[in-house]
Amino acid sequence: MCKTDNSGGCIVSKNLLNKQGKLKWCFRENSMNDIDTGWRFLSDMDTEEYINDSSNLSVCSINSIIQLEPAVLSILHLPTGTDVALEYEGLKKFFVNSDGERI
Repeated sequence: MCKTDNSGGCIVSKNLLNKQGKLKWCFRENSMNDIDTGWRFLSDMDTEEYINDSSNLSVCSINSIIQLEPAVLSILHLPTGTDVALEYEGLKKFFVNSDGERI
């Protein structure tokens, strides 16, 4: 599996970590500390109510997310403020920004 060295941490929906949902939303906020990359990853089944309850979120390494969805490697270089969704077309996967443009 592809990994990054010293990957850092991120915040992830437990639905994604528990494989109850597929990766859907990825956004990057300002880091909270030196270990935090600012990346946040949510599943296709997460609701606003669900993610507003902090017990439904977990801190993990970026490498854990890469293991769940290797496509994440293609966006890790994007800056703070990035907000993308992972789209699925059959076996193809691609990220789109808030304007619907492929990344």
